[in-house]
Amino acid sequence: MAGRLLSPSQPMDQAAVTAASGLRARMQALDLLSNNLANSATSGYKLDREFYSLFSGDASAADGQSESTQMPFVKSQWTDFSQGTLTPTGNPLDMALNGQGFFVVNGPSGPLYTRNGSFQLSSSGVLTTSDGYSVAGVGGTIQSQSQSPIQVGQDGTIQQDGQAIGQLQIVDFQNRSALEKMGNSYFTNTNPAVKPGPSQAVVSQAQVEGSNVGPAESAVRLVGVMRQFEMLQKAISLTTDMNKQALQEVARVGGSAQ
Repeated sequence: MAGRLLSPSQPMDQAAVTAASGLRARMQALDLLSNNLANSATSGYKLDREFYSLFSGDASAADGQSESTQMPFVKSQWTDFSQGTLTPTGNPLDMALNGQGFFVVNGPSGPLYTRNGSFQLSSSGVLTTSDGYSVAGVGGTIQSQSQSPIQVGQDGTIQQDGQAIGQLQIVDFQNRSALEKMGNSYFTNTNPAVKPGPSQAVVSQAQVEGSNVGPAESAVRLVGVMRQFEMLQKAISLTTDMNKQALQEVARVGGSAQ
């Protein structure tokens, strides 16, 4: 009799395990959403989204047989590379890309790719990012020749005092899944077989591209995920209470039978 009373707790255990898996997936989603919101004002930032899937696991049923149960988890995260809004700044060293593509900068371990065109000139006159990485030009770095302002063409050609001093290297990738974030504004190519190609993006001087995070949408999604989180917590608490009640019933029936 006691064995029959215990058997209903097995589905409750599976429900608790599934709910716990759901909690983990929602925690990962909360991390992504929180990071997106934190970078809603970061120039060139591209928001991350989560891709859910179901994990099939085995659980022991009451009759001793193995049963398959599906548990949700975040299979992967992917980056939304959609265009952000271009905002005028009045700073001739600010540059934005209108269209698909990336600026190339010389990172500490190789080329990095970015949409953040908030550039500056180093003490030696080299065009760099705000982090000090030199901006790659076609054929080398871009070196200022004087204190005169620069003019940037739509194709990335840079002139100073009427003379061309370089051209921005702008590339794109057919397979962007090879790009992995490094920090909030840079990407690195994790697959050497995926080569960068030419870009058709147009350069706009004295403008920066804003983050493509929609604060309102992200806030709504954040509230939704938090509500799901609370519901899953209640589900785990409920199944725990039901299991306790089942054990108490077994003890009561077992004591009465003696």
